[in-house]
Amino acid sequence: MNTIELIKKKREKNALSKEEIIFLINNYTKGKIPDYQFSSFLMATYLNGMTVEETAALTEAMLYSGIVINLDSIYGAKVDKHSTGGVGDKTSLILAPIVAAAGVNVPMISGRGLGHTGGTLDKLESIPGFRTDLNLAEYKKVIKKCGTVLAGQTKNIAPADKLIYALRDVTATVESIPLITGSIMSKKLAEGIDGLVLDIKTGSGAFMKELKDAKELAKSLINTAKAFDKKVIGIITDMNQPLGNYIGNWLEVVESVEALQGKDIPDLMTVTYKLSGAMIYLGGKASSIDEGVEISKEMIKSGKAFDKFLEVVKLQNGDTSVLTDLEKYPKSKYSEDVVASKSGYLKEVNNYEVGMSALQLGAGRLTKDDIIEPKAGIIFNLKIGDKVKKGDIIAKLFTDKKKEIDSIKNRIEKSLVFSKESVKKPKLIKTIFI
Repeated sequence: MNTIELIKKKREKNALSKEEIIFLINNYTKGKIPDYQFSSFLMATYLNGMTVEETAALTEAMLYSGIVINLDSIYGAKVDKHSTGGVGDKTSLILAPIVAAAGVNVPMISGRGLGHTGGTLDKLESIPGFRTDLNLAEYKKVIKKCGTVLAGQTKNIAPADKLIYALRDVTATVESIPLITGSIMSKKLAEGIDGLVLDIKTGSGAFMKELKDAKELAKSLINTAKAFDKKVIGIITDMNQPLGNYIGNWLEVVESVEALQGKDIPDLMTVTYKLSGAMIYLGGKASSIDEGVEISKEMIKSGKAFDKFLEVVKLQNGDTSVLTDLEKYPKSKYSEDVVASKSGYLKEVNNYEVGMSALQLGAGRLTKDDIIEPKAGIIFNLKIGDKVKKGDIIAKLFTDKKKEIDSIKNRIEKSLVFSKESVKKPKLIKTIFI
């Protein structure tokens, strides 16, 4: 096969065969195809898309570029959840222990923050001592002991994805549905799962801003999962405002602990219960998603979910004392309120700007070499539809970077639109694909 001819074929909007896609992925991973040629292939794919068959072949090639974990020695169904990313999205920290407590194994391999969105690994690593860099033997040992594991991608899992994603990030080819699908599914299928629940975010704080694009991505992910004979449910959820109220790594751990201890956080728990209910259903412990939701609520009410969270944190070397006494955790050097300059109803939130504000405070990386400050972040008090009086506290900022505070306050104020008339609250669960 000839790389130039395959690039040309894709450029001309022709479908590539499975063998041709495997040739491209394998040879790029081995360093036999240079970045400049593979960049050309990525752009051709970005512009012209892929068929369902091509996307499945791409996923398969990326999947088998490394190891596929075998969890047959662990009794029971294995089900995971994947979110396409958002602001304040800490559902993984809550639902993994809920679902494991309900008797379904959750082998979760998560990622780091990407752009304005937070990463589950960064949140977990804000817990002192918590290890996400487990080797395969440790990964299996933890899930065998407590029914869940919260780890990062090792160099042996879908290595093609790491190489290709780094190139996509610098060639303006990130927002390609087949390329996103291959990236997500190659990692998830490598976990050794039987089923997968997909949380596809849509709105100003999501990568898929428009509902139609979120639906297209959902269908691509679902079709690919089914091509590998995996049980799958796709749920499109709203990301036009932060999920919950806390944004930033340790702050999101705090809100997750409070949720696991039974605090009512309506939007966060509505989404979390729907996702965990779907996972429990796929895992065969409920006859429907709704029954799974009720089981999820019982796991919280009984305390079993929080106990499970403490168990997995301890097994992964985390300090559980800061989770049972949240006040023990170090505080940011500076905290400051953002107050409303006028009265009205909150109509819109530019959630991307809120996410970038948290990142600028130290909660994420502006460059790959930046070091995350776990304490940094925002407590965002408002929800769309809330009535606000002039002088009310909109948000509270936490940071060790004093010089950033004034610009962030201004950035958050500019990200909000208020209305004199009452505003309808957005629908949290947009669509469910079963």
